[in-house]
Amino acid sequence: MQLYIAFDVHSSSSVVAVVDEDGKRLFSKKVHNDPETVVKILRPLPGEVVGVVVESTYNWYWIVDAVMDAGYRAHLANPSKVQKYKGLKHADDKHDAFWLAEMLRLGILPEGYIYPKAERPVRDLLRKRSHLVRLRTSLILGLESIITRNYGVSPSAKDIKVLTEDRVSPLLEGDECLHLAGLVSKRSIDNLTREIHIIERAILSRVKLTDEYRGLTSIVGVGKILALTVMLETGPIGRFAGAGNYASYCRKVPTEWMSNGKRKGSGNKKNGNKYLAWAFSEASELARRYSPTVRSFYDRKRQRTNKMVAHSAVAHKLARAAYYIMRDGGEFSPERCFR
Repeated sequence: MQLYIAFDVHSSSSVVAVVDEDGKRLFSKKVHNDPETVVKILRPLPGEVVGVVVESTYNWYWIVDAVMDAGYRAHLANPSKVQKYKGLKHADDKHDAFWLAEMLRLGILPEGYIYPKAERPVRDLLRKRSHLVRLRTSLILGLESIITRNYGVSPSAKDIKVLTEDRVSPLLEGDECLHLAGLVSKRSIDNLTREIHIIERAILSRVKLTDEYRGLTSIVGVGKILALTVMLETGPIGRFAGAGNYASYCRKVPTEWMSNGKRKGSGNKKNGNKYLAWAFSEASELARRYSPTVRSFYDRKRQRTNKMVAHSAVAHKLARAAYYIMRDGGEFSPERCFR
C-alpha cells in the first residue's frame, strides 16, 4: 500500500494526515513540534511512504530536515499557489493537512525549492546583516530629521556613519536634550556598523562566489556582500523559466488586475523573496548614485512618473540583468541594460 503524508505546521504543534493510493483517509493526529516525534509517527506506518508534504511556513527547516534525515522524500508545498476547495462550510488544520496529502497523491502539489541544509546558516547570517543595515538606516534617517528640523542643515549619511570621529554631536550642542538624542543615536549607529563589519568578515571567510555567479560583481552597485546575498537567496538559477519569472520572485514586477482598461485590484505583493527585493533595491540606489547611464535612465523615468517608480524601474532592470549573468555568464553592460 502506498501512503501520502502531510504536515500542517504551526509554531508549537502540527497536524499530520495520511491518505492511501486510493485517496482514503487513514489517519490524522495533532503532534508536538519535535523531530523525534515526527519520526516516531512515520516509522510504524504500514505501507510504502511515497512522500511527505510540509507547508512552506516560516519554521519549515527542522521538520523537512527530520523527514529527509529519516530517509523519506520531502516535498515543500508553496502556500501561495495551493488552491483550497471552494464552497466549504468548515475547514481546519486537519482538513488542510489531508488536502496537502491529496494534492501530492494526485500529482498537483505546487512545490517550493528546498534550500540545501549546509548553506542555510550562511544565508541566515546574511539575512541578519540586512536586518541590521535596515535598522541602521532607520536610525540615520531619524537623526538626519532631528538635525534638519531644528537647525536647517542636512548632514550626509556618510558623515553620520564614520567611526573615527563624532561629526554629529557638535551639530546639536545648542540644546541638552537634542544633544543627548544625537549622542544616543550616534552610539547606536556606530555599534550597528561594527556588528555589520563583524558579520561581513565572517561571511567572506566562509563562502565565495561560484563561477556562474562571479559576474554579479560587474553590476554597478553590487559588491561582494550584495553579490553573495543574491547568490544565496537565488539558489540554482535554472529553477526560473525566464528573466520575468526571476524578476517576479525578486518582487520587482508590479501586481495589478485589469478589466476593460480599469483597475480591479491587485494580487499578493508579498509573493517572492523579500531579501532579494531588498538587495536589488540597495543596488538600484547605488547604481543611480555612481553610474551616469543609470542616473540618466532614472531621471527620464522620474520626469514621467515619480521617484519611487523610477527607483523600482532601475531595480527591475538590474534583477533581469542579474538573471542573464547568472544563466549565461558574462559581465554587466549599463549601456545595453539602460538604453
